[in-house]
Amino acid sequence: MTTVAISGLPVAAVINATDIIPFVQPATAGTTKSITKTLLFTSPTMITPVLGAATGTSLSTTGNQVITGTGKQGYATGAGGAVTQLTSKSTALVAATIDKSCGQITMNNAALAASTTVTFTMPNTTIEAGDIIVMNHISGGTAGSYLLNAQSAAGSATINVRNISLASLSEAIVIAFAVIKAVAA
Repeated sequence: MTTVAISGLPVAAVINATDIIPFVQPATAGTTKSITKTLLFTSPTMITPVLGAATGTSLSTTGNQVITGTGKQGYATGAGGAVTQLTSKSTALVAATIDKSCGQITMNNAALAASTTVTFTMPNTTIEAGDIIVMNHISGGTAGSYLLNAQSAAGSATINVRNISLASLSEAIVIAFAVIKAVAA
């Protein structure tokens, strides 16, 4: 444990060196201990609560993460990317063009017949088998006319887009996606 030096504490004029102050020690809840003025102001030992590990690039916690008020959770500027699909709606995206945890895919505007599903591959090194890919049709094309689904694999995702309308659509829809890390056990 690292020793923490505290300087500039106010002088407690009303507590004598022999006065005892009761407190509950956090490490053993429910146990009352005593501390004297001498112990309190001469050699404090800081107890670090178990909050998880935080670094400049990650946060690992045990238990719940709760956002109160109007807080946000998600990806910051720079975490996302954008790619445009070439040739047709079934053309795989170019490898390494969207190795990001979130982003946007602009699909080709080729015709997609009514009640038809098209499948393409999105190479992406941030994706691992078992991850969840959240997708939304955010712009371009007829809102409510597409059903989106994805299956993750190591280094890629297979994306299915189904035209659920009653007509053929030739629209360059824009799909927003986000990768959520997930495990089975």
